[in-house]
Amino acid sequence: MLTKSTAKDSQMASVTILNGVYGKKDVRNVTFPLVKQMAYLPDGQGYVTVDGTGVAGYPERQLRIKVNSIKDYEVTGADVPAGVVAEPKVEETDEQVMTRIRERFSILDEMTQASVDGVVRAMIVSGPPGVGKSFGVERILEQNALFDKLANRRARFEVVKGAMSAIGLYCKLFSFADAGNVLVFDDCDSILLDDVALNILKAALDSSKKRTIHWNADSRLLRHEGIPNKFDFKGAVIFITNLKFDHVKSAKLKDHLEALMSRCHYLDLTIDTLRDKLLRIRQIARTGQLFPAYGMSQEQEDEIMDFMVDNASKLREISLRMAIKLADLRRLSADRWKSIAANTCMKHA
Repeated sequence: MLTKSTAKDSQMASVTILNGVYGKKDVRNVTFPLVKQMAYLPDGQGYVTVDGTGVAGYPERQLRIKVNSIKDYEVTGADVPAGVVAEPKVEETDEQVMTRIRERFSILDEMTQASVDGVVRAMIVSGPPGVGKSFGVERILEQNALFDKLANRRARFEVVKGAMSAIGLYCKLFSFADAGNVLVFDDCDSILLDDVALNILKAALDSSKKRTIHWNADSRLLRHEGIPNKFDFKGAVIFITNLKFDHVKSAKLKDHLEALMSRCHYLDLTIDTLRDKLLRIRQIARTGQLFPAYGMSQEQEDEIMDFMVDNASKLREISLRMAIKLADLRRLSADRWKSIAANTCMKHA
């Protein structure tokens, strides 16, 4: 929030990077002219934009210095136009972040069960890869599918992953068109880049009482499979995506995504920063669900988590998968796993 100040002139702001990374170079206690305060890359990595001109050892141009939180740098001087000062941002504690994220995943569980029960007919779940979005949804569906399996009945739920064409989407929706069915599209973002598929998805995600889906073109595949050119869809759809819909820059795609959000429930898991991802992984580790197969002590699990935190800007990704990879390496060699990880799990120029 911005408030008025009596200052008459703007000052050049400086930023001291206390703990950052530029390329492969660690940045410690180096002061630069500030260009822009902390922002975030699509993968959640935070960075501060600075001017390297006149700073020894750095190119004479604007640079992005990677940082993990606002605690990693200090700003001096004015960083906003004259007459205005920025009120300090109150940062959440680690426990507050984990509580916020835990609440969102609890809502995801409830909404998934509501989809099974026919209360929620359409939902979009947005969050970065590797934080357990799919795990929770699949767990709820598997619990509800237990009796179908025991009775050797056709599953009423299916999780579809990967690329999908418009005609493939139409056929899959037809297969699960009956009430009580739940179809999950996980990491099928290619659908969002195809206008025909996108319009079919809009029809499926619509919250109106009657959802009729049309295929308005001749199709040999539909004739061969005995699928009509239109049908009423009565099932539920959960669309899981890595895209943060309100951060998309393409005007055309943004309009489509806003149309999707207006048609159904939209749950943003609010895991927006590198710190959020790390705390989400630590949260799952605390529940005992992350490393149950490794027989590690709490101290050994903490060692893996601390390694991820210390090397967050260097690891190829921050995800549950990376934590499992590190646990695999620790089981391979308790003495050398960190060295092996440095060569197999970290970015190199």
